Amino acid sequence: MKKTVDEEEKNIKQHGKMHAQIERCKIDLQKDPSNPAHHERLGDIYMKWHLDIYNSGQYVDEAITEYQLAMESLLDSHEIYYKLGTAFYHKGELDKALKYLTTALEKKHDYYDAYYMIAETFIKKAHFTDAVDAAIAATQCTKLGSSSAHHLLYKLYEASSFKDNKMKFKAGLERFLSLLLIPFDRIALSNIAKSFSYLVFLPVFISGFYTMQLKDYGKAIELYKNAIEKAPGFAPLYCVLGDIYLSTGYFEDAITEYKMAIWLDSFNIAAYRHLCHAYEEQGDYNQAIEIYNKLISMAPNIPDLYSNLANIYYIKGEFDLAISHYQTAITLNPNRSWTSVIAQTLGFVYQENKTDPDAAISAYQTAYVLTPEDIDIYVNLGSAFYDKEDYQNALSIYRQALELQPHNAKIHCNLGFLYWGKGDTEEAIKSYELAIKYNPNYDIAYNNLGVIYLDDLGRVNNAIELFSKAIESNPSYALAYFNLARATSIVGDKVEAAKMYQSAQEINKVTQEIDPKDIADKISELFES
Repeated sequence: MKKTVDEEEKNIKQHGKMHAQIERCKIDLQKDPSNPAHHERLGDIYMKWHLDIYNSGQYVDEAITEYQLAMESLLDSHEIYYKLGTAFYHKGELDKALKYLTTALEKKHDYYDAYYMIAETFIKKAHFTDAVDAAIAATQCTKLGSSSAHHLLYKLYEASSFKDNKMKFKAGLERFLSLLLIPFDRIALSNIAKSFSYLVFLPVFISGFYTMQLKDYGKAIELYKNAIEKAPGFAPLYCVLGDIYLSTGYFEDAITEYKMAIWLDSFNIAAYRHLCHAYEEQGDYNQAIEIYNKLISMAPNIPDLYSNLANIYYIKGEFDLAISHYQTAITLNPNRSWTSVIAQTLGFVYQENKTDPDAAISAYQTAYVLTPEDIDIYVNLGSAFYDKEDYQNALSIYRQALELQPHNAKIHCNLGFLYWGKGDTEEAIKSYELAIKYNPNYDIAYNNLGVIYLDDLGRVNNAIELFSKAIESNPSYALAYFNLARATSIVGDKVEAAKMYQSAQEINKVTQEIDPKDIADKISELFES
């Protein structure tokens, strides 16, 4: 971020002014070292300098030292405990911050600033219920000067207001009160002044966006790093830099930037989301789970947080936890099409990983009620009925699907598998041929039809032709190579059969379609005399 000469001069003058104020306080302390007012004033200056977003130094320890020296003579001062609590909050020692802020309240029970900072501290600790209680207590301390506490309540309620009209109303009311009371709240006025001062970064974001469109990532990174050097306390800069690192695969760097953004802005839901994504990309699922749980405690009614968390549990093989979170996402039901997809995912987990066709059928039926036009639901539901050996219902479902899409190759292929399982070879052949007719590159249909010709009808040459077409449609189809090898060995070409088995063996290392022992046994049998 390039700064104008005027901006540079302004910052130099400001830093010079800070230095001068510090020196004056130190001179005063030399004259009167036991004066707590001098220590408190020096602590205030250090704290102000520490919080300046254009300051790259860390002065919170100096502020804490001065406040503690002042406290030795001000043991009954609620303000000095408040200032110490605030300093420890900005240092990141949140338990100490709560201790001093609570002590400030013991000295003054209706201390608005202390309640407000306790709410902020609880937010940073992800204790959102406690934060709400503290913010409400703050609003009860003062009626006119409570804009900042009402704004905090607005953000807390808004985060949890998804599909909750009562919470939306409460959030709206708090926002109205926060706007109405701004003129009477010095914290709110200070925050607004800060917000307007951030407009100076608009050219940086515009330039960064343009550079990203040109895919000049190195230049974009340099641009935002320079901006952060000038303004290390401005959270959005870290977010954007994290996004660039994430998009270019530098996950550790992205994580660092998102953590900084969250530290500076505890309510930055986008930074939390992107941090989860970075951990997922890195394969650190435990950390991703921890962050998702924090997000959910902050915003408990956002359904995709539950579905994303369920996806991670599924990847980890923790299917019961995945099911539980998918069910919560479905209950929140943001819209019919999204919820239908999640219900189908839940059905898949029940069917494939829990071997529970009844639960799978129930989940697929939920999806059907939501989006009866989705042809995939019929495919999945029919498959679940097949697994349950309820062939009549499976057949009924597939026929309904064909009424919607009579030329759907997948439905015909599934019908073929159903007829084949029932022992109706003639109907199975017809269905597989229709599947191939409507999709000439349908590898599974070619392979399955080939198996019928090979194992049920003994028409080896027809089977070889079909297996070859399956491989032509999908060169990475290990099972088709395996079956082609079986057919080729029957016609006596053992060398060619061995090649096919070896191809199946190599592909199967990746696709894992076949038990490797089955391939090894077939190769051994091939050359037994």
